[in-house]
Amino acid sequence: MTDTLSSNAIVYAILALNSEVALQKEYLNSPDVLPEERDNEEGILDDLEQAFMEFVEFYKTCRKQDKELPSIEELLNSTL
Repeated sequence: MTDTLSSNAIVYAILALNSEVALQKEYLNSPDVLPEERDNEEGILDDLEQAFMEFVEFYKTCRKQDKELPSIEELLNSTL
């Protein structure tokens, strides 16, 4: 395994985290969350959002070096 992440790995991590954030928000808005679990589930959402933002910032740095990568907006609005 290499010490650096490939552009593909970063793209897939961003897309996966974006999906997980959406799912966690959907879950938190559902009646399925028990009151005693809400704080923990909101903490999970905070962690997911933080990880997502860190990958987005890293991707922006990669994009400055590789202009062929799509913008973050294009990436998040595309379908696989």
